[in-house]
Amino acid sequence: MHNELTFEVSESVALTVREELARRRLSRQWLADEARVSLSTLEKALAGRRPFTLATVVRLEDALGTSLRARNQHQDVTRLFAPESMGNYARPAVQWLEGAYLTLRPSFSEPGAIFAYLTAIGWDEGNGHLVFSESARTDSEYEQKGFVSFPNISGAIYLVTISQGQYRVALLNRPSGRWLSGILLTLASGEGAQLIPASVPLVLIPTAPEENKPIGVVREGDSAYEEYRDCVDRVTQQGYARFPA
Repeated sequence: MHNELTFEVSESVALTVREELARRRLSRQWLADEARVSLSTLEKALAGRRPFTLATVVRLEDALGTSLRARNQHQDVTRLFAPESMGNYARPAVQWLEGAYLTLRPSFSEPGAIFAYLTAIGWDEGNGHLVFSESARTDSEYEQKGFVSFPNISGAIYLVTISQGQYRVALLNRPSGRWLSGILLTLASGEGAQLIPASVPLVLIPTAPEENKPIGVVREGDSAYEEYRDCVDRVTQQGYARFPA
């Protein structure tokens, strides 16, 4: 067809689409339905068995809400800047955020206890923005990963997970040094199998593997409890986040 993309451009678009689907945890069937193309056509193009047409790429861009062609035509430039929807930040300006963090919040399962795990923040070279991922959670099936939004207008930092239409957001600021403090908005177990909205204080503290900080549910009497409890309480006691009555 006259509007078929070249092999090189089509291959680059296919790689970007696969990365977007993996990052957002979306299925190819979902994308085919949203873009109004057949699943067979999409599968063949993603596998390199046929080139994308310009019309198909335009529909995919509309469905994903991102420019596949601009990203590949100006890759060396765009990978240094996040999309406008994430704050349009430049990588040099946010490199201080990259690294590993000890993450602390109140436990949902045990009142009074602190839940500790790790969060890594790094730069996604292919998509040109910060991403985060959780690890070392004792409830590993609930580990989150997603993108980082950092708008200049407020200076707040958002860690956002989007999965099958569900959102989970950590809204953070930087009160001092490289500590990040704020609020986690998520779902917690209610009665029976019901999930209910929940909001708790959240702290991210830069750490290194050799520090070997205790993780999991840290209870009163455990060696790290007082330190962790003080870090979490500081969020509300020093006004880093508000929970009005």
